Amino acid sequence: MTMAMALDSGLAVVVLAVAGWTIAARGTFAAVVGFVSYGLLLTLVWVRLEAVDVALTEAAIGSGLTGALLIGAAARLRAGEASPVEGPGVVLRLEIAVLSATVAVALAIAVLLLPDPAPTLAPAAAENATATGLGNPVTNVLIAFRAMDTLLEKVVLALALVGVWSLAPDRVWGGYPGPRHRSDPHGVLAFFARLLPPLGIVVGIYILWAGADHPGGAFQGGTILAAMWLLVMMAGLTDAPPVSRRWLRLVLIVGPVVFLVVGLGGLWLGDAFLAYPAAHAKPLILTIEFAMTLTIAATLGLLLAGPPERKLS
Repeated sequence: MTMAMALDSGLAVVVLAVAGWTIAARGTFAAVVGFVSYGLLLTLVWVRLEAVDVALTEAAIGSGLTGALLIGAAARLRAGEASPVEGPGVVLRLEIAVLSATVAVALAIAVLLLPDPAPTLAPAAAENATATGLGNPVTNVLIAFRAMDTLLEKVVLALALVGVWSLAPDRVWGGYPGPRHRSDPHGVLAFFARLLPPLGIVVGIYILWAGADHPGGAFQGGTILAAMWLLVMMAGLTDAPPVSRRWLRLVLIVGPVVFLVVGLGGLWLGDAFLAYPAAHAKPLILTIEFAMTLTIAATLGLLLAGPPERKLS
């Protein structure tokens, strides 16, 4: 057994063990910690599969953003866990375990029964990749060949934020999201909130720019920018803007609007909706990516900030 195979086998065992522990954990917070750890391990799995773009997305969204949301939810549910609650019985647990195992086995069999080589559109995508001028095949597929899906994903993010905001009481609608965080101005959190954001902003912009030809892109860059914004807010160095601010709402829609405008321009200059003219494909795609980064950063930050809880002063 080679060193690489031993590493992959060990990683697979650890992933399965953490997944099982996460499912079996009785406490909500323990389950969330297991989920975050599971996401970080999956990041290593994607790196071993040489899918760096997917690894970055898993670390930023699957483990980072989703983990933070679940930690917030677990903190709100912790008070309810103090009182004894009757859990599911042994029979129900056994039925769930059998169903989960059946689904896992069925998926494994489906993968093993795939023809060799498996059916793929990769050759067709690679053949037409030069039309966009992008060197990163993942960005090429997401922005060109799956442009409609990518556009709708950003719309779903906006709808999710509207859903979070709808939880606000009428008396604070349009006010400040979440509580006003305060911390020791000379503490560790405030120190890192001053130290890391300049570096994080540069890294986020670099990942956005490099996404045209290397692993990265708008989602990964926007997530890093959102994390830096949240760090500053958690340290109490600044407050979240009121959700009624017009500039904030413009930032939240600028990405999908630019995407839509470029797509409609394809009807005029190209052959179809979301078709890019060959001579201007790369500049148009980079414009969409920049606009999407702003929207993603603002949306993810406000999703974690929560619904409005404070009135306008």
